[in-house]
Order: sequence, then structure tokens, then C-alpha cells
Amino acid sequence: MGGDLGPAEVVEAIKLALGEDPGLAPILVVGRQEVLTPLLAAAGLHGSPRVSIVHASEVITMEDKPLKALKTKKDASMLRTIDLVKTGEAKIAVSSGNTGALMAGGTLRLRMMSGVDRPALAAVIPREAGNFILIDAGANPEARPEHLMHNAILGADYARIIFGLENPRVGLLTIGTEEGKGNTLITETNELLKKINGLINYVGPIEGFQVFRDHVDVVVCDGFVGNTLLKTWESLAKFITGMLKDELKQSPVRMAGAVLAKGAFAALKNRMNPDRYGGAPLLGVRGNILKAHGSSNRHAWASAIRAANKIIRQDLYHRIEDDVAKANRLTQAAPAPAQ
Repeated sequence: MGGDLGPAEVVEAIKLALGEDPGLAPILVVGRQEVLTPLLAAAGLHGSPRVSIVHASEVITMEDKPLKALKTKKDASMLRTIDLVKTGEAKIAVSSGNTGALMAGGTLRLRMMSGVDRPALAAVIPREAGNFILIDAGANPEARPEHLMHNAILGADYARIIFGLENPRVGLLTIGTEEGKGNTLITETNELLKKINGLINYVGPIEGFQVFRDHVDVVVCDGFVGNTLLKTWESLAKFITGMLKDELKQSPVRMAGAVLAKGAFAALKNRMNPDRYGGAPLLGVRGNILKAHGSSNRHAWASAIRAANKIIRQDLYHRIEDDVAKANRLTQAAPAPAQ
């Protein structure tokens, strides 16, 4: 209910996703029943055994302050969705609503999985010859070395599922690849990651100019750096696209060339689309949550549904839990108590 384009676009995405995959898990649509029922009927989905409505009378908007909304909007669709995961009625919650509320709600209601004490957002970003996972993309801006170690595991396991990679390459983002270069957080994290090399495929520290090369599949950093990198990349992508359009309009010859290269431009736009993989999972909490972009259209939402189904089928949660336990033993770190 809380995305920029409203529930009608979500319903159309459900129709697309169900049509593409006959084996797709049943979908619970959470929100105001009086709004959702006619939308499902118009899409030919009302009464379908593969789709059902869970009524929620309130909506957390993009303007709401996250913690205040959690306290005052007890029957919000986002919170009802998270509670379905908590009770086991749903295997994953997917939302394009208020990011802060989703992270706070997921963390407070589901709590952290055993051995992890901070969540992380994993975003998929295009690079040379493919894509990489950026983790943390903004959930935990003030991290400790053990948090970044866990981020490396979370990101590697997600890359195995979303990219189909057997042994994804993991790099720690810093200001120089020389041993000891960077702040205390980076130095101590590097030592921890070397201890668990084998559990993950750690290739060592990487610099900014290596991020968009075919060098690693997972870029590990704290949420402050990750969110800054993510927004900078999105802004730069829009800047380059706008600048290219302006330059192509400078002469008839360039405009003719643009027409001839239309297919290449379309392919480039598709590769740079941040919604291609459907969103960013909030990893480390006791349950599966996937954050779709607030402006997601039906195609981006359908991608999010497909990604959610893949997370369920390949049991990402228990894979991460097992690997975190192994890493904590390897580094002799005391696991965080279950909450």
C-alpha cells in the first residue's frame, strides 16, 4: 500500500509473476480489503487459490517517521506483513514502502538471527561483465569489525542465490590495497576476513576504482559508506544518461546516429536499471524481508516477487545462519545472544 505508484501496480505485477511461473508460491496481498478486492477482480485474480487478501486498515507513508509510525499505526499493512513472517504464515515479506520503517519494524519485530547483532541491506549494482552485491547499503552506519565480517557472509550467500555463483569473490572496500591501509575498522575487519577465508572467497581489500571492474562479486563496507556509494552511483548514472541525451541532440548527424544505436542504448538502460533484481534484502534478521524500490513499477515489482521466491526455494535464511555460526567459531567470537 505504501509504494509511490500504489497497489494497482503491485496487483499487475502479481499477475505478471504468476503468469510467468506456474510453480510460484502463493501470495498474500496485505492492505485495505476494500481497495484490493476490486483491483484483484479487474486483474482476473479475485478468487484465485494462488492469491489471497490479508486486511490491514492503516498505511505507513513515505512521510511518516519510522519509530513513531511503528507505535501509532499498529494495523499498518507493512507491520501486518512482517508479523506474517514472524508467525510463519509467510516465508518472506516484500515491501516498496518506507525504508526506515521496514528496517526498524523488521529488526524490532523479528529480532536478529542467532550469532548476528546488526542487520544489513544487500543491493545489486551493475559492473563490468556482470553485477556485484553491495553490503551494507544503509542499514547499519556505525559498524564494528564483527559486523563487517558478518556482512561478508551475508553478501556471499546472497550472491550464491541471486547470481548462481558457487564461490563469489568478496572484497573489503577501503582507501588502499596495501596491508594496514585504512582506519582501525578496516584493519581489524581484514584480519577477521582472512581467518574465515575458505568459508568465503576473500580476495582482500579493494579500492574504489576496482568496484565497477570485474574484480569482486561482493563489496563489503559499513552502511554509511555503502549508502553513500549507492546514491552516488544512482546519481552518476542519471547524470551520464542526461548528458548523453543532451550531446546527441547537438546535431542532426548525432541524432541519426542515436536512432541507429537505439538498441544499444536500450540494453545499456536495462543494465543500469537498479530495479532489475527486484530490490535489496534486509539480511541478518530472523526471517526474510525484501525491500523493493519506492518507485517500483509492475516490472520491478515482478522482479522482486521472483527474487523473493528464489530466496524461499534456496533457503537463504538457514544457509546464512549456518555460515555465521561457522565464522563465529573460526574467529572465536562470542555469538550474540538470541533475542
